[in-house]
Amino acid sequence: MALVTDPQDRIERQRRRAWVALGVAWALLGLLGVRAYVLQVLHHDRYVAQAEGNRTAVVPLLPTRGRILDRHGVVLADHVPVYTLEVTPGRTPDLEATLQRLGELVELTPRDLQRFRRLRAESKRFDPLPLKSRLSEAEMARVAAHLWALPGVEIQARQLRRYPLGTTAAHVVGYIGRISERDRAQMDDWPDERVANYRGTTHIGKVGVEAAQEERLHGRTGLELLETTATGRAVRRLGVTPAQAGDDIRLALDVRLQHLVERLYGRRRGALVVLDAHSGEVLALVSMPTFDPNLFVDGIDSDSWRELNESLDRPLLNRALRGTYPPGSTYKPFMALAALELGLRTPQTAVLDPGYWTLGNHRFRSHGETALGMVDLRRSIVLSSNVYYYTLAHEMGVQAIHDFMAPLGFGQLTGIDLPGEVRGILPSPAWKRAAYRQPEQQRWHPGETISLGIGQGYNSFTMLQLATAVAALANGGQRMTPHVALQALPVGQPPQALAAAQPPRPLGYRPEHLRVVLDAMVGVTTEGTAARAFAGAPYRSGGKTGTAQAVTIGQRERYDAARLAEYQRDHSLYVAFAPAEAPRYVVAAIVENAGFGAAHAAPIVRRVFDYLLLGLYPSEEDIAATQKGQTAAPIGVPRRVEEVPWPPRP
Repeated sequence: MALVTDPQDRIERQRRRAWVALGVAWALLGLLGVRAYVLQVLHHDRYVAQAEGNRTAVVPLLPTRGRILDRHGVVLADHVPVYTLEVTPGRTPDLEATLQRLGELVELTPRDLQRFRRLRAESKRFDPLPLKSRLSEAEMARVAAHLWALPGVEIQARQLRRYPLGTTAAHVVGYIGRISERDRAQMDDWPDERVANYRGTTHIGKVGVEAAQEERLHGRTGLELLETTATGRAVRRLGVTPAQAGDDIRLALDVRLQHLVERLYGRRRGALVVLDAHSGEVLALVSMPTFDPNLFVDGIDSDSWRELNESLDRPLLNRALRGTYPPGSTYKPFMALAALELGLRTPQTAVLDPGYWTLGNHRFRSHGETALGMVDLRRSIVLSSNVYYYTLAHEMGVQAIHDFMAPLGFGQLTGIDLPGEVRGILPSPAWKRAAYRQPEQQRWHPGETISLGIGQGYNSFTMLQLATAVAALANGGQRMTPHVALQALPVGQPPQALAAAQPPRPLGYRPEHLRVVLDAMVGVTTEGTAARAFAGAPYRSGGKTGTAQAVTIGQRERYDAARLAEYQRDHSLYVAFAPAEAPRYVVAAIVENAGFGAAHAAPIVRRVFDYLLLGLYPSEEDIAATQKGQTAAPIGVPRRVEEVPWPPRP
């Protein structure tokens, strides 16, 4: 039987279906509208930038790094344009096969390959790494013809950092190197703006002035906006923000003087610092042996790194800033000043020096056990009496010695504008409690104070600290802050001073006490232990020789250099100022394991003063003999500084 349907009911069902369909349609339209609002309004900037990025590329334009110059404008660090063969390991399917193929196209030395593998171990997979720098035109042509078959290989035009004087002043100038993971970790603490300025930068200052003045030397990174195709090919330039070159930095350093001192040291180890006593300018800061900073620019190879890092001579150690030594008898003028300032001695107070001094069962000897008889303050410095300062140290006590020496800068950071300076050790009971763990080791013994008076015992200072302290004696009792950098020289702008901002700190010494000590130091060069080195000098200077133990010699033993290994022999020290009437320059020098200060360190300082005060450069004969410790006063015919060929061969 056929089912009879009410027409009205059918119409109602159709109407409901239509309304449901209409509701679904409106809901879908609503969702589309909401999505369109989110995309086109809420996230408008994001997607516009993304769309723009799909058709544009932002390329960083690296700035030219600033140069480093000495005080006379001699270039110590600059850059040269080169073409570099670079390989990106992450884009090279078969790295070893690629390296082998490249070795057939250009000459790759074992050091090139060692350096590349060292860099690869320290870098990310998609960092382009230099394989060979300074490609010739023929090498570029051969590689360019095969680039289509060498994925991940590129020829890039680069600005290669160059140190034209090679090893000269390397510890001061420093070097740049590729940005490492350690560098990146430190950069995490930088402000966002500074991090953005290093976009595309691959190298950064590691040590020396290159590190200390990194921000000024680096410059400002520019940007180039390019329109690209879907495949990434650039079709036109949309805009450019040019890079700003880094500032040139002019140093206080006199690189001719620096080079001369390095020649005078020869193969010997040591350090020497020359300061302007009134301004704190560092005219020379020598650390020997030195190294070639050019090795580090594109990553040092393994053999060269091992040779430098494992050498017993430690050429990478900046001995002027980080080498600490007992000051030996160069400490005596400061002890003498302390005696006067604290009222423990007058200039006329005399002490019997029989060649030794006894405390309890211990006999403290003079060097060679030479008896000097009755010595007053002046003779104690001129003849370098140990007994005078044994008794003085015993009277003062360790705490008083510490408290007097600390304001002079001993055991303190000088504040020089170079990284890596160390404090050294100015001993005190508090220092010893912190330095040792065992209760017996922490206790300060009276006998330990005695050696402090002659610059031995726990005393351990840098040559920079010694030079700064001598400057305070020479300039009337003001502690200066030494500084290497003098000026920033921005392109097209007036020079900007970079000298240390800290004013000199008056130490409050009585002028008559300073005159007594300085006069005694002049006596050292005219009649005392340094008289032979300064014989015939047309100027007067003051100084103090020092011989510091590298190893302890028992009280019943005699020092015999011939029976000791080289590294166990005494150090040779000399500190000085000149001219005596109005001191301007101060020097502190050490020749490691060389013996008496008068025989090795003082002759070098004599030639420094001849250079600064007379404009004289020693003869080649004199330089050769001084390198061997065979001179006192200069020999041969000296030359005018301007007559000596310059620049030297690296």
